Amino acid sequence: MLVQASQGQSGSAHVVVLGNEKGGSGKSTTALHIAVALLKAGQRVATIDLDCRQQSFTHYINNRAAWARRTKLDLELPVHRCIKLGETMQIAENENSEFQQFMEAVSAVESSFDFIVIDTPGTDSYLMRLAHSMADTLVTPINDSFLDFDVLGTVDPANYAVTGESHYAEMVRDVRRKRRQLDGSSTDWIVVRNRLSMLGSRNKQLVADGLKDLSLRLGFRYIDGFAERVVYREFFPRGLTALDEIDEATLGMRPNLGHLTAREEVTSLLRQLKLPLDERGRRRAANRAEWFSQVDKPLEVHDILGA
Repeated sequence: MLVQASQGQSGSAHVVVLGNEKGGSGKSTTALHIAVALLKAGQRVATIDLDCRQQSFTHYINNRAAWARRTKLDLELPVHRCIKLGETMQIAENENSEFQQFMEAVSAVESSFDFIVIDTPGTDSYLMRLAHSMADTLVTPINDSFLDFDVLGTVDPANYAVTGESHYAEMVRDVRRKRRQLDGSSTDWIVVRNRLSMLGSRNKQLVADGLKDLSLRLGFRYIDGFAERVVYREFFPRGLTALDEIDEATLGMRPNLGHLTAREEVTSLLRQLKLPLDERGRRRAANRAEWFSQVDKPLEVHDILGA
């Protein structure tokens, strides 16, 4: 099971935010894998792209929709909204426009969906901070190097001991504290190590030691994410994930061992995120699976008359 029984309030969507002040760490890839996993588990999922310029998350979802139409595949798709950039010369007016779009997008789905997955830009902004303050689960992907570690903290160049916390880490700590003071809720912060080397190395161990130290200071969990695999880059043009069917019709190519290994990585990541899944979602997924298993079978008498 990829997600756990829900402990949250009924009628309020669980908000998952992908956040990091550095691009290229796998936020959009991780976001879509989370959204698709939840959809496959029978959850009602809405997605919001706050990266108004890059729009990688939006392009990924649009690619998925286009591939589904082209191949006639039944690929799960979330209800998606991309926040558009303000177009005036006034920063305040632009921020207000983007804020209104964001709040309208959240208000439209928060009471009728189980999850909202939000991808944020790799820059500090008012909207990015607002999304972080709403997060029930905050996922921060980083590449497994000290270049990305710098997003969270600084180290002594002589011995690689942690010497301080970064601007982003301090921002997250601040919004988590304010959230707790406001409504008593806590944010589960998970740092995901992406582009992991499949071989052991001194750098890999030093990064792990640094994350262990920072996790105690800042109160986050750190888990292994995606290794450096070509298949993740191949998924993007078709909008696919490692959780989709691994066959030639879906992939548009012959599957290989890399596809199977990627699925194992993603499944492990999703289990460790420990996202809440309600029983209604499980029933929806089970009913849909049952329907698909029976759809090509002839009707029996008891199917018509009822048991």
